[in-house]
Amino acid sequence: MRARDRGDQAGAMAPRPVAQQPRRFYDGGTLPREGAPGEPPDPGADPRIVLERHAEDGVELFELERRLAYDDRHVGELLVPSTPEFRTDLTSVPALFTWLVPKTGAHLPAALLHDALVAGRDDPASYVSTEGREVDRVTADRIFRDAMADTGTGVIRRWIVWTAVTVATIFVGRPVPWTPARQWSYRAAAALTIAAVVYLGYSATSDLLDRSWWLAVDVPWMGERPFLVELVGGLAGAIVVPLALSLLWGRLRMAGAIAGVMLAVLLHVTVALAVIAGTYVALERLARRSPVAAWVVAAAVVAGALATFGLLSLR
Repeated sequence: MRARDRGDQAGAMAPRPVAQQPRRFYDGGTLPREGAPGEPPDPGADPRIVLERHAEDGVELFELERRLAYDDRHVGELLVPSTPEFRTDLTSVPALFTWLVPKTGAHLPAALLHDALVAGRDDPASYVSTEGREVDRVTADRIFRDAMADTGTGVIRRWIVWTAVTVATIFVGRPVPWTPARQWSYRAAAALTIAAVVYLGYSATSDLLDRSWWLAVDVPWMGERPFLVELVGGLAGAIVVPLALSLLWGRLRMAGAIAGVMLAVLLHVTVALAVIAGTYVALERLARRSPVAAWVVAAAVVAGALATFGLLSLR
């Protein structure tokens, strides 16, 4: 079987149960440093995650003081990182979604492993396969999913996280085990899914609120019905439409289904969190650059709240 086909199948594997085997993670020893020979891995010892914090250009990153070892079911032993220069931000999750997938937790060893396997766009591959096997990015995503199972990460969370890294792999600029045509077909399917879900979510919201927003269309699964019926119809559409669109993803249809449904169901929550987070960032910048202006804004907000409270309470 060609390498491209192996990589494709590794990333598009159908859902299958993975028995939790925490002993697949173990202490990977240390890398040689400044003339010191380093320590070999110890399969009989528990993994030891020792992090040293670094602040680089205002970004919080961590260095692994000890290596992490993982015995993958298909490629064998992996020792990460391969160089002392490796840095990680722990679990790479946008701030808006840390309530769903926190930066640390049971999945942390798997997240550190995946970070080291895929490295950065401008970095060399930062993996060590003791059996001499090359781990491409698609295989690294599959390893991440299985490794999360071994750490006891919940089934739903690990498939959500695998979907997130798979979508990143589709759009990444680093080499992947797909032909250019296949990668662009995945990109087109992902872009179409995102655009369709966002647009239909916008139209469904307009329908639910009985408004005629600009460019919104009537969605037949809601229509002119009681509010609760429309709400249930909207939720049904948020599941059925992404599942239909996931068929465009071919072998990655599982990732397409999860990504589409998650986006559709969490669209309004994400927009609300983005507004709150954006407001907070804007206020922080204002307070840092002009404390007086920040106090003026705070006073205006309090005055407006008091006026509104009084007017509504006296009615």
